Amino acid sequence: MGRFAEILEEEKKKEYMQCLKSFVDSEYQRTTVFPERKDIMNSMKITPYEEVKVVILGQDPYHGIGEAHGLCFSVNPKIKVPPSLVNIFKELKRDIGCYIPNNGFLLKWAKEGVLLLNSVLTVEKDKPGSHRGKGWEIFTDTIISKINEKKAPVVFLLWGAYAKEKEKLITNPVHLVLKTSHPSPFSVRNGFDGCSHFSKTNDFLEKNGIGKIDWQIENV
Repeated sequence: MGRFAEILEEEKKKEYMQCLKSFVDSEYQRTTVFPERKDIMNSMKITPYEEVKVVILGQDPYHGIGEAHGLCFSVNPKIKVPPSLVNIFKELKRDIGCYIPNNGFLLKWAKEGVLLLNSVLTVEKDKPGSHRGKGWEIFTDTIISKINEKKAPVVFLLWGAYAKEKEKLITNPVHLVLKTSHPSPFSVRNGFDGCSHFSKTNDFLEKNGIGKIDWQIENV
């Protein structure tokens, strides 16, 4: 995790994080919580601070059995691809010609330097939004703010009203912020369709001498 581990250690000392830990501990004991405990910090384990090129922001983890594994929008292999991710793959095909894969496992993106960060990192089974307002947002806002401090340019992809609220944390002029509607079936036609965020991201990275992202997810 590199610098992310240092940030986590700093935050652990704060009262809000101690309250959050107590809440999360009790929830894992009381009921079924996703993702698995070992996967909560996966986004930051797989994409170290020093290697972040792109940030995609989600809300909270998928709340169905076997889906969430700590990366926003991503599901484990052999799990049905969620509707929002189907629309992401459709835009990737339209924008840069990627074929639509048979799975929604986005580990490759994370290893390419795409931080797939949910604002809230845990959720109760079948209860979307159940862990909002418990402290996770303070922690992940801190993560975004620390990435904002990077000298190397980063692309922030803000999809939907919830993600767009985070734009206020991105003040460093070296970064690129791309905003549009959420890729969910309810809002995909309000801007996400045709947004070309993937080609725009790679163009920006290349112009800044940074390796572009290989967005193609392979079939399994």
